[in-house]
Amino acid sequence: MTTPDELEQLHTLSTATTRYDELRMREALAAMSGDGFDDAPPLSQQESLELLALSEVVSRKAGYGRQAMVRSARAAGASWTQIGAALGTSKQAAWEAHNRWIEEQTRQHERTGYEGLDPGEADAARGLAGSPD
Repeated sequence: MTTPDELEQLHTLSTATTRYDELRMREALAAMSGDGFDDAPPLSQQESLELLALSEVVSRKAGYGRQAMVRSARAAGASWTQIGAALGTSKQAAWEAHNRWIEEQTRQHERTGYEGLDPGEADAARGLAGSPD
């Protein structure tokens, strides 16, 4: 069985998205089969499960990238109001989401000993996050 955790280790955001798009396109073509399109075989059960797992991988990796960009914006002097606007949300919601991410990364490091944010990195991230304006 293909799991998101397995695929996450194998793919970057770009390669996961490329494979997702490939499978999704094949799925769409198979659905249109018989409507004047060449007969495209449906995805196998394994490919369908891979597509599902890839959707989770893409979501996770995009989320990681989002928080890295939030940190970059804060480091560049952006306010939480500006960050919230860029994310299409309120400053409070953006700040809370970022702080949840910091806490999740801290717990991940505690569990694995190497992934996520170590205590020093977590403290630095909290300092950079500050409080909502």
